[in-house]
This record gives sequence, structure tokens and C-alpha cells, in this order.
Amino acid sequence: MVGTELVGWLLDSDPALRWQVERDIAGEPPEVWEATRARIATEGFGARLLSHQDPDGQWAGGAYFPAGYDPAREPGQPWTATTWSLTTLREWGMDAAVLRERRTAELLAEHARWEYDDLPYWGGEVDCCINAWTVANGLWLGADVGGIADWFAEHQLDDGGWNCAWVDGARRSSVHSTLNSLKGLLAHEIATGGTEATRAARRAGEEYLLVRGLFRRLSTGEPIAPWVGRFAYPFRWCYDVLNAAEYFREASAHDGVAPEPRLAEAIGLIRDARQPDGTWVQGDRHAGRVWFEVDVPAGERSKWLTLSGTRVLSWWDES
Repeated sequence: MVGTELVGWLLDSDPALRWQVERDIAGEPPEVWEATRARIATEGFGARLLSHQDPDGQWAGGAYFPAGYDPAREPGQPWTATTWSLTTLREWGMDAAVLRERRTAELLAEHARWEYDDLPYWGGEVDCCINAWTVANGLWLGADVGGIADWFAEHQLDDGGWNCAWVDGARRSSVHSTLNSLKGLLAHEIATGGTEATRAARRAGEEYLLVRGLFRRLSTGEPIAPWVGRFAYPFRWCYDVLNAAEYFREASAHDGVAPEPRLAEAIGLIRDARQPDGTWVQGDRHAGRVWFEVDVPAGERSKWLTLSGTRVLSWWDES
């Protein structure tokens, strides 16, 4: 059970967050949270991010990086370009019709090219994480991204996961790349049913994480790194057990199955991070240029993390 004071604190938030609290924690009927969700395009974070879209359909003049970005002169990865902006709007729950009315998919097909090899935007490129966001965003906007979904089955490594550095010779998977790839495959399966190959790829990728309990090395049983238990919103491309547990919560709902028992220890880490007042505290946020801030500084109570942590524990405990 979630206390009324905590629910009230969470509800006092931007529509992009509030509608999820109404649906997933407060238990409001669809007519309530759907009305809040519809406000994302006209109020707060969603409206602000929409206002930065360029006439050619892009954000910041670039596909993955802003136009003119020079990593030697700018610390941290910028989060303002097209892929990050689309992914953020989709994850916040914006109605795709808003962007379809702007002909976003068609404009990106005409004007956006990947920084890698100048490849066409909706065809994807060689990075697993980029392709995962592109397949999910493309399905959301109605673009033809079926070829990218097939790409994941073709580029899965022998251990069952993925690694964005495969093109440089990596043969062992990365938890970051694997989680993001799984999110793309799940989005594809929810939207289309998937194919035999993509469904099998998703199962194998899930097993890659589950056999490690989401955070332990298969070779030694030791934690992969300290950051697996440190949570920061926005998650960006970065792996942690809360981000991974959110994926398995969504996959469980889609598959109609109970939580996988091998998640138990990772769920314990999430539970241990909960503060006495029921909140989760912001960790060290991922550095880089943003259009505007959407959460609190490190060390303060985060409504976004509290939403995620609360619904993950509720899903687990109720099962």
C-alpha cells in the first residue's frame, strides 16, 4: 500500500509524470489518467520539448548528436538531438497523433541522416541502442522499421545479448546494450506480434540478464559494478537494476506471466534504496547538454524514480 501523503506528493507534478501516477499507483479510472495524458502536448515538459522541434522534423539539427557537436569541446553527451527527443516524448506517453500531424516520420525520412556513414534515419545504423530507440520510435510514428527489428536477431552475440561495440570486434555482451535492445524488441512485439526470430531473440536476451540476476558477473558472482544499484532519472542509455526491472515489469504484463523469481535479489536492491518516507533519491545524473531539467539534482527526492520504484515493488509484491 502507498500512503496518501506520498501519492499526493507524486500527483503534484507535470502531466508527463502525473498520468502514470494516476494509472499505476493511485488506481484512477482510464477517463482520469487519459485526460491528464492528453495534456502532455500542450502543457509542461511535453509542450516545451515539442517547441524545440525544427521545421525539418529534427531536434537540434541532428539525428543522434546536435549539429556542430564537438566532443573535444563539450563535456558529457548531449541529449538534445532527434533520437533523444523522440524517445523522451514516447516514454512520457505523448499521443503519437501530435507528431504524425506534423509529418514527423516523413520529414525525418527526407532530411535526417545518421552521423555514422550518413545512413537514412529509419533504416537504423550499427549501434544496438540507437537501433532499439529507432525501432520503438518508428513503430510509434508509423514508419517502416521492420528491417531494424530483424537486425537484432541477426546481430545477437553468442552469449545471448548485444554489444554496441560489436562493430569494433566486441564478442561479449554489455548489459547496457542488451537492456536497450530488449526494449526495442518488446516494443516491436507489442506493436506487431514480432516474428519467430525476434521473439526468440528477446527470450535469449532476457535470459542473458536473468542468469546474472540482473547485476552479477556470471564468472565470479560479484556485482558487475557499483553503478548497478545507483539510480538516476532520466535513465538515458545507462543500465541499473531499476531500469532493468521496469523492463521486466512491462514484459511480464505483455506476456501475461508472473515475475521471474530470479529477479528477487535485484528487487531487494531496489527495496533497500527506498527511503523511510517511501521515496527514492536522485543519484548522479548523466552529464550533458539538455533542453531543460525534468528532475531534481543529485541527493534530492526524485518523483520519477519514486514512480518507477513504487510500481516495480507493487508489481513484485502483488504477485
